[in-house]
Amino acid sequence: MKFIAPLIFCTLPALLTCAAVTARAAAPETASTAVTARNSPEAIADLCRLARRGDADSQYELAFLYAHGKGTERHDDWAAYLFTAASLQGHVFAEKMLRAVTWPVASAPSCFTVQTAAAPVSKFAEPPPHIEALVRRLAPQYKVSPKLALSIIAVESNFDVTAMSPKAAMGLMQLIPQTAKRFGVRNPFDAQDNIRGGLAYLRWLLAYFEGDVILVTAAYNAGEGAVNQYRGVPPFWETREYVRRVVGRFGAATQPFDASVTTPSPQMHALRRLAKLP
Repeated sequence: MKFIAPLIFCTLPALLTCAAVTARAAAPETASTAVTARNSPEAIADLCRLARRGDADSQYELAFLYAHGKGTERHDDWAAYLFTAASLQGHVFAEKMLRAVTWPVASAPSCFTVQTAAAPVSKFAEPPPHIEALVRRLAPQYKVSPKLALSIIAVESNFDVTAMSPKAAMGLMQLIPQTAKRFGVRNPFDAQDNIRGGLAYLRWLLAYFEGDVILVTAAYNAGEGAVNQYRGVPPFWETREYVRRVVGRFGAATQPFDASVTTPSPQMHALRRLAKLP
């Protein structure tokens, strides 16, 4: 039997409630949801599991619950994170929510497993064969050394496709929502989509810092603005440790770059003289 969603007319003040009702009306009821209330602890745990795997509808619905404090405490920062994650995959209602409401700084929900500080270099896992094959196939398309990309992934997520940081960085290459959107990543928890986004960012950074791997890795961790501001590796313990680990694993301080991608950093003359391992 063909299911036809009911027509629901929404006004802007009721956008949150109306969007959720519309989305739910369009989804067929399953055995589990028929028995369990949508805002019960069991349902919320199930939504979180699916949301962490990258399911946009689950991300949206969980965000709705957090935004309204239904079945859980209200957390607008968690809602902002989940609405952003869903919108990156083209979820229409999530995009409307981000435009209609002023949200606080996004942070990952506590039900997501938080990625702790990177393990010592000696404890990094070897790349799973399918991840290594994916990187070796994609990296040359972006003129990035596969070894550099694999070194970044090792330090960022230890090859965990579902890794999540307290700063809302997602997936293998730990893309924050702004970077994911900047480089066209729709699902940060999809290995190929995530790697493409990370490689696109690395290609840009390599051009911006003229192939200097020390500056590139510092910028990948702290942002290119911080590298320019401090004229080298920023004086943050996390960033300095990060650079040592990536460059140590990669084994080189420079890499060829595509100069056509972007103009170099305006600080490049000073950076070239000062760049060194912290």
